[in-house]
Amino acid sequence: CLETCVSLVLDFGCGAVRETKNVVQKDAEFDVTYNDTVTSENQTIYAFNHTISRNKTEGVRVSVDVLSQGLESPTLFVVRQKQAVLSFQVPLILRGLYQRKYPYNHVGRTLCQPPTRAASETQYFFVDVSTLSSTGTNYQLRVSRVESFTLQTDKKFSFTASPSQPQYFKYVFPDGVDTVIVKVNSDMTFPCSVMSVQDIQCPVYDLDNNVAFIGMYQTMTKKGAITVQRKDFPSNSFYVVVVVKTEDEACGGPLRFYPLRPDELIDAGNRTKVLDVIVTPAINSEVYVMGMLFCLGIFLSFYLLTLLVACVENKRMNKKREVFQNPADMSPAETGKTPASPYEYGSFADNGSTLSSEAITDSATSTDNNYRYLERSLESVGRSRQESLSSVEEDDYDTLDDINSDKNIVRTKKFLYVSDLSRKDKRVLSKKYQIYFWNIATIAVFYALPVVQLVITYQTVVNVTGNQDICFYNFLCAHPLGALSAFNNILSNLGYVMLGLLFLLIVLKRDIVHNRALVRNELSALECGIPKHFGLFYAMGTALMMEGLLSACYHVCPNYTNFQFDTSFMYMIAGLCMLKLYQKRHPDINASAYTAYACLAAVIFFSVLGVVFGKGNTVFWIIFSVIHILSTLLLSTQLYYMGRWRLDSGVLRRMVYIVYTDCIRQCSGPMYIDRMVLLVMGNIVNWSLAAYGLIERPNDFASYLLAIAICNLLLYFAFYIIMKLRSGERIQCLALVCILFTAVVWGFALYFFFQGLSTWQKTPAESREHNRDCIVLSFFDDHDIWHFLSSIAMFGSFLVLLTMDDDLDTVQRDKIFVF
Repeated sequence: CLETCVSLVLDFGCGAVRETKNVVQKDAEFDVTYNDTVTSENQTIYAFNHTISRNKTEGVRVSVDVLSQGLESPTLFVVRQKQAVLSFQVPLILRGLYQRKYPYNHVGRTLCQPPTRAASETQYFFVDVSTLSSTGTNYQLRVSRVESFTLQTDKKFSFTASPSQPQYFKYVFPDGVDTVIVKVNSDMTFPCSVMSVQDIQCPVYDLDNNVAFIGMYQTMTKKGAITVQRKDFPSNSFYVVVVVKTEDEACGGPLRFYPLRPDELIDAGNRTKVLDVIVTPAINSEVYVMGMLFCLGIFLSFYLLTLLVACVENKRMNKKREVFQNPADMSPAETGKTPASPYEYGSFADNGSTLSSEAITDSATSTDNNYRYLERSLESVGRSRQESLSSVEEDDYDTLDDINSDKNIVRTKKFLYVSDLSRKDKRVLSKKYQIYFWNIATIAVFYALPVVQLVITYQTVVNVTGNQDICFYNFLCAHPLGALSAFNNILSNLGYVMLGLLFLLIVLKRDIVHNRALVRNELSALECGIPKHFGLFYAMGTALMMEGLLSACYHVCPNYTNFQFDTSFMYMIAGLCMLKLYQKRHPDINASAYTAYACLAAVIFFSVLGVVFGKGNTVFWIIFSVIHILSTLLLSTQLYYMGRWRLDSGVLRRMVYIVYTDCIRQCSGPMYIDRMVLLVMGNIVNWSLAAYGLIERPNDFASYLLAIAICNLLLYFAFYIIMKLRSGERIQCLALVCILFTAVVWGFALYFFFQGLSTWQKTPAESREHNRDCIVLSFFDDHDIWHFLSSIAMFGSFLVLLTMDDDLDTVQRDKIFVF
């Protein structure tokens, strides 16, 4: 009766339409090789029994070899267990891309072990062999125990796998361990393989075409690592499954056997891979706390240091005022000192007293400008500052009193001073530059909200599907927290936010001090030093905070499609820093917020185009290089002529005329040598970068575009410092310390940046080859250190821009050179 029932089941499973004539059941033993023949007229059932202990787990592996070819009617093997059924055919046909078929005659499968509640239990299982082939098929069957089926903590285990012989092992969480990292390594890059972590249940999905059905999985070449938490596995145990893929395209390998020939079986060759697996405990909650305290401690120390410097500076300034302010009953002769400048020795008091007549006379006779700004009454200036800023608007017209001809005369002088380019109403310029802050705040809100929504969706997809190829983490140092897969990469971005906020507070303090000085009608605020406009500084601080937020969003699930989140505000920061450098000496003619952000939007637009279409696309690179060079030339012309040129139909005629008169008819040098040196160097750098992009066509277009922005910023920054020193100006101690400190930090930051722990330019499996262990507190990796150092370096760079011209606060603007 049993044989009849089994025969009917097998006939139904095999699709047979007639009753099997002969069924033979054999009692079989482990570790014995059975050579037999099967036809459509007979089938064989091998009966096995083994004892299962609750405290000991042993795997059972079935290995089959078919010695004769029977592709039209393969041999079917069905393994019937207490709570599971495993079936496979030999030759085993596995499919690759474009439905290519690869046959395998040697198959090895590990049986799923049913759980047992008794201390010891004897279980039976059967291996049924059948075929529909009328001719005999010779096969070999061997069933053996897997002694090392259970993985031990911190013990490496080596094994061999192939597409038709997958392997999986069991791991049980020891007491006191809630999180472990499963690491699979191999010395062989190819064949491509997949590692998976699955719950203890039957069946186990251990073939290339079903390994992605449940659990967490990732492709790998030489390295793979998955962090597993006890809370995700109620049984306190899981399977580690390793499958070798039939093809290597998923791991960046070559596309073989092309063009395709439909319905043709392809010999895959030898695709055996030697691997080893080790399970190590991950960090505990104490390390999480230490990591967060370490991160907070680093950046809070900058708040304390800033507070200390502010207290020392205020104390120094108060002492300076007490020393230099003359008592009312003492003349300068009685003090034994001669005033060197109207500001230095108290020519005005904090209550707004006016200048001495000698100081006004000396200052007025020292300037060669066509206007005399010191003849204005300070009382009228004070009244104008008290007017409501809401009544001041800047329209399309120029708010200067002169006409275009006068503007040409001023801006084309051979030697320009800051007073020549700071003639507009301060209230108008203040509102103009405040727009930078409000615009970037608006951009940040509209940009960040959909970004946050998108990355939450990404993380949800990763957690639901288990596909860890979606995100390019450093899996050897990716510590999860809640739904976040790499909390350490997100936490390390805190520095951008905290230091950006600190910079805003520093700027706010300076803004308040400057406004109070204006109310007191102090000469240093009204007519001395670089004009104080803080709108760009506020925009820079906001951009730094947004860089931290968006970088954190990017690291929720870093990949090819959202890399732009990590770079957009880096373009903003580079652009704003260059604008701020230019604004220092050119406050009247700096770009408006609308123009500047429109240009930055164009940069981000090209960044997206480059990421999507630029990979290996020659046409795109030619178009971009031409636009890059033309933009450089137009900007160079704008800077050289201070905006006093026109882009119209006659521009080519004027260019030819200038070349003829200055180069052919007579050899005359450039009128503005310093500006020409900067622009020539800038053109050389940009043309070289354009040529490099056209020749090499780098895959990471976003980073290439960012490198262009940073190179231009560094070039302009170096030029500014050199020209400042050439002009006889000096750099104060605080600014010098900031410059040296920032340069050192940038050097270390770039070192860690170029470590490259992952890269979305390659396949996920190739990216994992660059993964490394944590290096700080067993919590932060090299890229986290880059986040720390780069945020500090950016903060330092902002401080350099803020304090670099503090030495000019007591120098009249008609004596400060423009460069």
